[in-house]
Amino acid sequence: MMRPLWFALLLVIAAAPLALGRPLEQPPLRPGESLSGRFVQERHLAGLTAPLVSEGRFLLAAGKGLVWHTEKPFDTTIVITPAGLLQLVDGREVQRLPAARAPLLARLYTMLGGALGGDWSAMAQDFSVERRSGEAGWTILLKPLAGDDPAAVPLQSIAIAGSAFVDSVEIHRPNGDWDHLTFSNEVRSSAPLAGADARLLETDAP
Repeated sequence: MMRPLWFALLLVIAAAPLALGRPLEQPPLRPGESLSGRFVQERHLAGLTAPLVSEGRFLLAAGKGLVWHTEKPFDTTIVITPAGLLQLVDGREVQRLPAARAPLLARLYTMLGGALGGDWSAMAQDFSVERRSGEAGWTILLKPLAGDDPAAVPLQSIAIAGSAFVDSVEIHRPNGDWDHLTFSNEVRSSAPLAGADARLLETDAP
């Protein structure tokens, strides 16, 4: 798989807890609801002295999927739905992959759907889930369970921290590369989707 696709798959897992809010106080997203906001991503890669920084916006819609739109330094959009994955660069389609051709994509979307519904059992099949809560907020640590499954998630760990919503996500990969994502301006809404996001999430798979 191409690197953009692998990273998109990681973002599915990273974004899933966004729908959970504060684990014991806010209900998960219900059908028809969405969560949107801004992100700043720092990619720390072996051999580079400074991280690669990008920023943009996201939309996570219950039952429909995830739109991850990087605005800077390049205009790139990744859309993940139950049907598969779509990638756009400068608004033009460059990749379309149906879920049937990517077992890992299908598995990760199942985890996302479970998290959106408040059911962590789907994620617990592939990750150990450690939750901690305190007055300042909460943290969730996900670590892949050991195994030789070729469809296993290519991660070392995901650390998620937040209060009312997710504030940050840190993703570590086995090769030593890691990503730090900071989220802001999260808004939970029950309004119908509209515009480009609605069209992207309603696009049929190839």
